[in-house]
Amino acid sequence: MDPNHLYVARMDRLNPQVTLESAIGQGKLSAGGETASGMASRYDQAINFWGENWGGRNQVVVAINGYFYNTDTGVPLRGQIQSGWYAKRFDDRQSGSGFVWKLDRSAFVGGCVVHRPNKQTVSFLDQDEDLAYDGINIPRGENSFIIYTPQFDATTLTDDEGVEVAVELSRPMMVLSLPEMINGIIREVRSGKGSTPIPFDHVVLSANGRAGEILKKSAVVGEQVGITQEIKHFEPDCQTASMLSWDKSYASIGASFNFLRDGQVQKMDDLGALFHNARTAIAYNDRYIYFVVVDDREQFGNQGMSIVELAFFAKDYLGATWGVAEDGGGSSTMVINGVAVNKSGSVDASGEDIERAVANGMMMVVVLPKEQSNLYHPGDQVITVSTQQSPLRLGPGTNYAILAGVEPGSVGTIQEHRNGFNGVYAKGSYWWRVIFGESIGWIAEENLLPQNSP
Repeated sequence: MDPNHLYVARMDRLNPQVTLESAIGQGKLSAGGETASGMASRYDQAINFWGENWGGRNQVVVAINGYFYNTDTGVPLRGQIQSGWYAKRFDDRQSGSGFVWKLDRSAFVGGCVVHRPNKQTVSFLDQDEDLAYDGINIPRGENSFIIYTPQFDATTLTDDEGVEVAVELSRPMMVLSLPEMINGIIREVRSGKGSTPIPFDHVVLSANGRAGEILKKSAVVGEQVGITQEIKHFEPDCQTASMLSWDKSYASIGASFNFLRDGQVQKMDDLGALFHNARTAIAYNDRYIYFVVVDDREQFGNQGMSIVELAFFAKDYLGATWGVAEDGGGSSTMVINGVAVNKSGSVDASGEDIERAVANGMMMVVVLPKEQSNLYHPGDQVITVSTQQSPLRLGPGTNYAILAGVEPGSVGTIQEHRNGFNGVYAKGSYWWRVIFGESIGWIAEENLLPQNSP
């Protein structure tokens, strides 16, 4: 191999206090990109769903850039699962779906996937009625039924020509096959009103045309729904069924060049795999997950690697048995404890490094235990004490969008949360679910006092 600077981070799969998590640029799939260090900061100290409960926090130790993206929109190509949420569907009948990390700490490289329409349904349990939906977090077309999750944006960004139903969930809308379901309760039905806000533990069912009429008839505030979605998995030939299951996948992004399969280096004839370049990769064996970044900055004596060279490095030096590549070149970035450590990014006119914005990434995180304040209880009256507007957010943490600004001296009421989540600690504050007038959201404890306080 030619001289290279390589950066390798290793995570012990047997350590229950660490996990993998995916990151989304700017925290929303509707927008543009963000640097890997920016995403690491965004998700550091934010709540997660590891252990199948909300409330643990990410201590982001390592982050790398993710998969390729649409350079016009900043939206990642292929699919993504983030903290259990199936936020963007992988493309049907396309070989090489992505790297997958599951709640049971297993990992695999996805092959070819298919979303069968009759396996993507919303069940209105009180009425024993099932409706198939058409997509997740994509623009709503004519006569279509789309589900929007909190990873899409602060709102659905839809027009007023339809029906939207806000559903509070008991857990993220993950890949989960029948007979299991993601259970939820309908909290609001909006007819002729678009751009519905999406709280951190909600989805919004959005439909128009004939689909909207059916949804409006079926959705009743207070009733229960069940959501199921299945991924039919095939080997890369898109014909041979795979025994691997995507159910309860926790973090996943797209991947290219599955260069190492069951300990065997794969033949590569794609031109992009043959020349030397900066590389980002995820590799693993039964014990460890590895993040690998290779520089290609010639002024530092780095030549970059071909994919085959990367495969032999992962196999011979790391002992990995599986490996996939992510976006490379100027996008290749490794961030450790908030600092980009490599030199393969873009440069400005003076030759200084500029970390490139990308669409998504993967992170190694320490899972910090759930912490809660007991200062308030449901029904308590509180008053805002800041000298300026206090942000009321869509979730507990500054990583969630602002729903409204609450004026100083406003009186609100602490609201009970279905999952006993009030007072949770995230992003440096304790957070409470409070109603102010017609607005319900999450506000930091330091902005509140009991209404009868002197």
